[in-house]
Amino acid sequence: MTTIQLISAIVFGLALIHTFAAKSFETLAQRHPRHGGLLHLLGEVEVVFGFWAFILIIIMAFVSGGDAAIEYAESRQYTEPLFVFVVMVVAASRPVLDAVQRLLKGVARVMPLRTELALVWLGLALVPLTGSMITEPAAMTLAALMLAPQIFRPGIPEWLKYGALGVLFVNVSIGGTLTSYAAPPVLMVATTWNWDSAYMASHFGWKAAIAVLVNATGVSILLRKYLHSNTSDIKPKAGEVEAPKVPLAVSLVHMIVLAGVVALAHHPVLFFGLFLFFLGFVQAYERYQSPLILKEGLLVGFFLGGLVVLGGMQQWWLQPIVSSLEPLALFFGALGLTAITDNAALTYLGSLIVGMTDEAKYMLVAGAVAGGGLTVIANAPNPAGVSLLRRGFKDESIGAVGLLAGALLPTAVAALAFLAL
Repeated sequence: MTTIQLISAIVFGLALIHTFAAKSFETLAQRHPRHGGLLHLLGEVEVVFGFWAFILIIIMAFVSGGDAAIEYAESRQYTEPLFVFVVMVVAASRPVLDAVQRLLKGVARVMPLRTELALVWLGLALVPLTGSMITEPAAMTLAALMLAPQIFRPGIPEWLKYGALGVLFVNVSIGGTLTSYAAPPVLMVATTWNWDSAYMASHFGWKAAIAVLVNATGVSILLRKYLHSNTSDIKPKAGEVEAPKVPLAVSLVHMIVLAGVVALAHHPVLFFGLFLFFLGFVQAYERYQSPLILKEGLLVGFFLGGLVVLGGMQQWWLQPIVSSLEPLALFFGALGLTAITDNAALTYLGSLIVGMTDEAKYMLVAGAVAGGGLTVIANAPNPAGVSLLRRGFKDESIGAVGLLAGALLPTAVAALAFLAL
């Protein structure tokens, strides 16, 4: 353990404490309006890790020199933060949302349920499972925007909102395991361990699908008496003029761009170039668009970029823990550690361990994805969900304790599915 490694662990711990205390900053902002702007900024969960990453780099510059600090910052891989930003913005565009909503409404009409209840169930079950094809960040974005006017609104009890949020986060985390490329923690080990999509579907995917259906059904039953038909549509925000119907050609272009971004997920130069074309296309057909969620996407990218910087210095204490555990203990250890560190970082450290048994590999990944809904930082798409849904909660912020409580039961269902089936 070097001095800078110890400092990085302390800064990482402070960032975790800040994450859990973020809601308190929102309360302080209301009590002390003179400094409300700064306190509100520090209360933004998406700002936390980027803020502390800057502090770590500044400390590194003083301890190890400016060149060493810059070299470390530039040595990190920022492809995932960039990808999440781009895929959030594209997936949340009006033509994509309209197309998904029309599809889900068509499915909801043939289900033996009230349309609004069927839409909620589909948003919590089917959309997270599509994350195996369109990637988890895109699924989270679509599900959050579809569910926001139905669940995360006045009239729904706060505890039930947290329950639905926990189900959404857990279902997205495990819903991407039907393929080998869509879930970040799976992607980190797929090539190293030769896990293809057929392997993922047969060992993880079908179990995850059962857990997703159970979780979505349970919380939908609790929500049913609070749902009304007038909440089943995505309506323009206050002050917005409803845009004209989106032509099929415009929707197809958006869908093609989304598919292209997903296909080029590991090539930032290419998918960002495609994104720039997308921005131009949106401007050209502005009358069919709603405002893009650029601010929300940038904040999420900032959060994940900070996590990349801070997480890159935690290998010295995380890897010995992972490598020392027996398979069953490794499952629960991974599930718990995921709550305080990104699950993709955890599985990546596992991929560096030589001689892991097949059972240990399974337990590590299963625990990492099962625990992906426990906290904001547990899974890469979670900050996107927080950014899009926090306005539906009291004080327009999501408490870490509330999220943890809401995610405990769906996490237990996911854990039972991976261990018992």
